[in-house]
Amino acid sequence: MSELSELYQQVILDHNKKPRNYRKLEDATQHAEGFNPLCGDQLMVYLRVEDGVVADVGFEGSGCAISKAASSMMTQAVKGKTKDEAERLFEEFHRMVTGELDEEQTPNGLGRLKIFAGVREFPARVKCASLPWHTLHAALAGEVSTSTENLGPDIDADRVSA
Repeated sequence: MSELSELYQQVILDHNKKPRNYRKLEDATQHAEGFNPLCGDQLMVYLRVEDGVVADVGFEGSGCAISKAASSMMTQAVKGKTKDEAERLFEEFHRMVTGELDEEQTPNGLGRLKIFAGVREFPARVKCASLPWHTLHAALAGEVSTSTENLGPDIDADRVSA
């Protein structure tokens, strides 16, 4: 097993066992529910936005290890970011997992989130990794729910580039 694959597995397992920011924010100013009908992943993302900045973020829900780890790492990545910076991370993450962004060659702000680049090798898992991000995107837009069913053909498992 390559060092990157081993690191990927360790990070996923760690964030699955001990998810960061796994809680409901009672003082959330925005929230959205995300659902993946393909596998049953379901989560709520809670945001407290103050003066255009994501002051706090939390999530709750159930899902596979990839979905929970992606949710955990997403909350760490967007806390303290402006709404525009969070949206930019959403776009970069989405492009990376669908194979539209070469995270090593193209400048980006993904940092540790690059660990999820490997999911594009497993097209059925792309929706698992991206569900939290699409739910964040919905919450930032003031929408109350989203579903991977509505994410369009660019994220369908049979269309993801390998």
